[in-house]
Amino acid sequence: MKKILLVTDAWHPQINGVVRSLERVALEAGKLGHEVEFLTPQDYRTLPCPTYPEIRLSLTTRSRMQRRIEESGADYVHIATEGPLGLAARAAVLALGDVYTTSYHTRFPEYLSARFPVPKTWTYAWLRRFHNGGAGCMVTTPTLDAELASYGFRNLMRWSRGVDAHDFRPDVEPALADLPRPIFMNVGRVAVEKNLEAFLSLDLPGTKVVVGDGPVRSSLESRFPDVVFTGAKVGEELVRHYVSADVFVFPSLTDTFGNVILEALACGVPVAGFPVVGPIDIIGESGAGALDWDLRTAALAALDVPRDFCRDYALGFSWEASAAQFLGNIAIAHGEQRQNAA
Repeated sequence: MKKILLVTDAWHPQINGVVRSLERVALEAGKLGHEVEFLTPQDYRTLPCPTYPEIRLSLTTRSRMQRRIEESGADYVHIATEGPLGLAARAAVLALGDVYTTSYHTRFPEYLSARFPVPKTWTYAWLRRFHNGGAGCMVTTPTLDAELASYGFRNLMRWSRGVDAHDFRPDVEPALADLPRPIFMNVGRVAVEKNLEAFLSLDLPGTKVVVGDGPVRSSLESRFPDVVFTGAKVGEELVRHYVSADVFVFPSLTDTFGNVILEALACGVPVAGFPVVGPIDIIGESGAGALDWDLRTAALAALDVPRDFCRDYALGFSWEASAAQFLGNIAIAHGEQRQNAA
C-alpha cells in the first residue's frame, strides 16, 4: 500500500469537474489498497478570490507546508492545482529534495484572458515552469497533450476521466417534462470562462436550460429572459435534469476535458460543442454528438443522435480505469515502472 498526499486549491463548496475527479480517484485508489490524504483550503485560513468568492485562496508558507508534508508520511505528493497551496507544496517538495507530480485541469491562460487583458504567453511561461519542475504532468486528452507540448511542457502523461454509469443513467423520471421541446441544456458553473453566451444567443427551437450557479448567473438571467435557469442541482435531482434534455450543449473553450459531457452521455443525451480540447477528444468521430464551429448547426444535428448509442458509448469511460491510470503515472514518475509505448 502507498500513501498519496493530494494537494488541491479546488475544493468544496466548489462543484466542478476537478473536485469530482479528485474525490473519485481517491475512492477508487482506496479500493486498490492505497491511501489518499487531501490537503485543501479547509485546512487553512482563506480569503475569497477576487471576482469569484466561492474560490478560497489559502494562506500558508513553504515552511509550514514542508512540515505538513513530512508529518503526513506520504510516499508521493501530487499537486493538482497551481494556486497558493500548489505553489507552497511545489516549493516545499523541492526544498526537501523529493519528487512531485502535477495535473493540468484548466486551460488557465485562456481562462485568465477571458477575464483580464493578460497575454496568454505570459501565463503559459509561468505554468510551464510550475509543471516542468515535477516528474510528470498529467493531462486529460491527446489534443491537450499536443497543445502543451507545443508550449514547451515536458514529462506529459495521459490521465483520462470516467463516469459513474450507475448514478448517471437514463431510466429516471425527467425533471422538466412540461417545458416546450426540444430542450437544449448546459450543466456547470455559470461563469465567464464557460462561454455560455455562445449557447444562450443561439436561435434554437424549444427551450434552453442552464443548470448550475455562478458569478454571472444574475446578469445572464436578465439578458436572456427566455432561458430557464434552475440553479445548482446535485444527486438524483441532477440526473433527472440531465435526462430531461434532448441535447447537451457544451460551449466552453477553456475546459481540458468536460466531465459533464460524460455525465450527459451516460444519461442518454447527445452532445453538441465546438471542435476543441475536450469535446473533440470525447466525442470526435464517435457519433455520440455533433461538433461544429457553428454551434447552432451542431446543436440541431445532435437531435438526430440515438439516445441508446450515447449511453453505450459512455460506458467505455470508467473511474476504475481512470484511477489505475493515475496510479500508474505516479509509479512511472517515481521510476517504479516503465511507461507503455502507447
